[in-house]
Amino acid sequence: MSMTHYMSLLADNQPWNLILFMAIPVIFAETITVTEFIILFNRGRQGGLNTFNKICSILAGLYFTGIFLYLFPTAFIPLTVNGEWHTWVDVVAVGFYLSGAFFLLPLALLELGVIGRKRSEDEKLKMHFILVSGFLIVAHIAMIFGMVNPEIVGGMAGMSH
Repeated sequence: MSMTHYMSLLADNQPWNLILFMAIPVIFAETITVTEFIILFNRGRQGGLNTFNKICSILAGLYFTGIFLYLFPTAFIPLTVNGEWHTWVDVVAVGFYLSGAFFLLPLALLELGVIGRKRSEDEKLKMHFILVSGFLIVAHIAMIFGMVNPEIVGGMAGMSH
């Protein structure tokens, strides 16, 4: 069975790649999501959970940006330039995975006060929730397409099978 590059990345160097590229970002996102629900339920009142959520959001954003900065030039660009993608599902899996940075980096920047300074607390909560939700969506799309055997789908012109 052939694997997508996404799945190959997670399968290589066990268990470290799985922990570094999947477990840590997803655990951060799920922790942020759960604490976000509690914060929204409590109407955003200040407290230890808010601080924990903020710290997790900053760490997740910076961590995943590091992943993006590592994988984009070392994996995405070479796979594209050398035509080594394993069909379109491979492109979708890796592309959606890397697009997580477009949600988690702004989340960190929001918590650091770099963006959204003039927004109300309710607007910041809404923006925060949208960003973490966006990450969970693209991460799950990457996981689903990453698990597909590229051999069972049609190829794309110019792509290796």
